[in-house]
Amino acid sequence: MKYVMLGTLGPGSMKKQESRTSNARAKLRELGMKLESVYYTQGAYDFVDVVDAPNPEAMLAFSVWYSEQGFGKLTSLPAFDERTMVKALARGGVRGKKKR
Repeated sequence: MKYVMLGTLGPGSMKKQESRTSNARAKLRELGMKLESVYYTQGAYDFVDVVDAPNPEAMLAFSVWYSEQGFGKLTSLPAFDERTMVKALARGGVRGKKKR
């Protein structure tokens, strides 16, 4: 399952950027997660990552670990591809209107 992680960095996190990122990548691997992309942003969140997690528990474990390390806080959102959305719409009884 893919997740979008919206993250904020804790005080002093930029001073320990290299160790923060290497430790986080190691923890992701330990939990069976794959980091697909990383973007640093300006605004309400400091970064946006996309990860592939084997289950919701792995995502929760990573979020708890990240916060416990004092790195900052994460908000995780399950992410669905377009094909999954189309299937969900069909299962939910929502179908596009046919053009005449």
